[in-house]
Parts: sequence; C-alpha cells; structure tokens
Amino acid sequence: MKIEKTNAVRLLDKEKIPYELISYEVDESDLSATHVAEQLQENVEQVFKTLVLKGDKTGNFVCIIPGAEELDLKKAAKLSGNKNCEMIPMKELLPTTGYIRGACSPIGMKKLFPTYIHNSFHSFDTIYISAGKRGLQIQINPTNLINMIKIKSGDLILNQHYTDS
Repeated sequence: MKIEKTNAVRLLDKEKIPYELISYEVDESDLSATHVAEQLQENVEQVFKTLVLKGDKTGNFVCIIPGAEELDLKKAAKLSGNKNCEMIPMKELLPTTGYIRGACSPIGMKKLFPTYIHNSFHSFDTIYISAGKRGLQIQINPTNLINMIKIKSGDLILNQHYTDS
C-alpha cells in the first residue's frame, strides 16, 4: 500500500532526518492521542499531541505534550513569554496551520510558530507525532525533531498530584 507523502514527511526527507511512518486505523469519533497509542500498541507517554495556542503578547505558538496529559495554560503562557494564552478556536486550526484536528503535525505548518515540547521527551529514544494526516504517525528521535524546528522544552502539563477544592 502506497502512503501519500504529507508536508511533514516531505520536509523530513528534504532535511535527511530519519523517521518511520506508521499508519493506524482512524476512529472519527475518537481522535485522541490515547486512542492513537492503543492503535499503535505503544506507550501513550511516547505519543505526543500538537496543540496550537494564541498568547496575549506573542500571538500563535505550538505546544507538544504527551498524549494522555492536559496542557497547563499558565505554564504554557510563562514558557512562551506571555501573560496568558488560550487554545485557538477549532475553526482557525486549518487556516492557521494547514492541518485539521486529529492530524496537526508540528512539522510543516503554514508558518513556523514558536514551538515548545514537554520535557518528558528526554525519557524516550523515539516519540510519535502526527504526520499531518489522520491515520498516519511519524516515529522520530525527539532530538532530531527539536533541532529541525528549533523547539524549546519545559514543563507544560498539569500536575496530577493535587486536586482543586
């Protein structure tokens, strides 16, 4: 079966960065990274999701976090040099990035936005990110990804060690 090359894959090829392209069964009713990890039969901590946000000072930026985790907006704002930030509206995702929900890759967006990855990537030799098409993931060495698109790392996720009361 021939897999069509996405923008992300073409850019990886152009930069001669090693990766593996892995397809999986898409469930339109569940586009979560947790579901992708189950389909890949991989640790959900290694399957990273790409989120696009808008900061009050910097404008749009990207956060890449482990699939089962929730983004901490305060930490994301601080790391990106903003006072506050929010997820961009779903209707703005395609015109802003060129990608749709469930297929947003940090590689090959319409514009190279400031990008931040959760520091847990250090724990893995390879991570999975969207290839820019539903049903397709890129397995890549995170250091290669970081060097390619100049990603900064930091703590971006909500700590699950406490509950709000």
